[in-house]
Amino acid sequence: MAVLCLMGMTAQAQQNLNWGQGPQVASPDVHADNTVTFNLIAPEAQKVQITGDFLPPKTVEYQGNTYDMPGVAELVKNEQGVWSFTTDKLKPELYTYNMIVDGVKIIDPLNVYNIRDINNLFSVLLIGGDQRTDLYKVNKVAHGTVSKVWYESPTAGLTRRLTVYTPAGYETSKKDYPVFYLLHGIGGDENAWSELGRAAQIMDNLIAQGKAEPMILVMTNGNISEEACPGETSKGFLVPTMMLPKTMEGSFETAFPDVVKFIEKTYRVKKDKAHRAIAGLSMGGFHSLFISINNPDLFDYVGLFSAAVDQQQPNGGFPNIYENRNGKIDQLFKKNPKLFWIGIGKTDFLYKNNTDLRTYLDSKKHKYTYLETDGGHIWRNWRIYLTEFAPLLFK
Repeated sequence: MAVLCLMGMTAQAQQNLNWGQGPQVASPDVHADNTVTFNLIAPEAQKVQITGDFLPPKTVEYQGNTYDMPGVAELVKNEQGVWSFTTDKLKPELYTYNMIVDGVKIIDPLNVYNIRDINNLFSVLLIGGDQRTDLYKVNKVAHGTVSKVWYESPTAGLTRRLTVYTPAGYETSKKDYPVFYLLHGIGGDENAWSELGRAAQIMDNLIAQGKAEPMILVMTNGNISEEACPGETSKGFLVPTMMLPKTMEGSFETAFPDVVKFIEKTYRVKKDKAHRAIAGLSMGGFHSLFISINNPDLFDYVGLFSAAVDQQQPNGGFPNIYENRNGKIDQLFKKNPKLFWIGIGKTDFLYKNNTDLRTYLDSKKHKYTYLETDGGHIWRNWRIYLTEFAPLLFK
């Protein structure tokens, strides 16, 4: 009986792994010329498509805003029931994609590398080969440590979680480090920057190349009503959603000093303005702006990545956080911050908001650094902004 059970288990494992049975295909299959073939074994399917950010985008309108959405391409079935699509030559980049089988969006069954973004699961493909995207790779350099750390937030009334990156050598050294607080966008969480943003790989490589100072990177959860990312809280396996309470009405900004106090009590850090930086994408850029201007002695470095400027929730519980924005900006610049940095994509739906902010800064002759990139409100841009912003810190 034991032998029969073992034989049955072995046969099932071989069937699952497709050893010697049916067509042998890989997906994605990256070719030497940087074209990529995607394959799906689905002999009974009637229609198979692929959607991903390597395809020409399509523009959609939603609630008065214009968004770039991933394009869609058709796969073709061969006589073995394998559906295939080959791209044009792709530029080096981290790409995300899904298959669509008879109208149902799925991850690529032949690709084990997947990432969750809010309530969507994407297959992932990384094509290196240029200086920037090689920063996204795990290279043979000294590596920092990424930890999931719980802290008490008396202001929020919760025990909450952070993702903390400490640079290579932190555990064995005795020196104090500067701190960079990096914030995610709406619907994201404390995993967003370390997973979708490749933040640990970027910092490892920049530090190893001597382009960035060794620093501690603190990736917060900007959803102040939540303990941690979906599925890793006392609420259990809830469906992830963007529609969370208390996201942009002042609660997170008010509770943020709890994070700083915890970090400065727990880690060996330099506890002054000159050695603190804050930046964030979209909602996180919004938070970074208002945290910094309401605490002008806290940060010498402020980064706004596609910031959701002027998007605060009406009737929020903390109107004093958002009132007199321009006056508070003036007070921040009177403190002579070392860097105020703005990045935005040319087709980002928040482009005008950021232009309006820059118009005010220009009118007051406030010095800032500006980077405009192609594309819209996408992770491709936010990874670029991190690679540009981090080397400017703590110099």
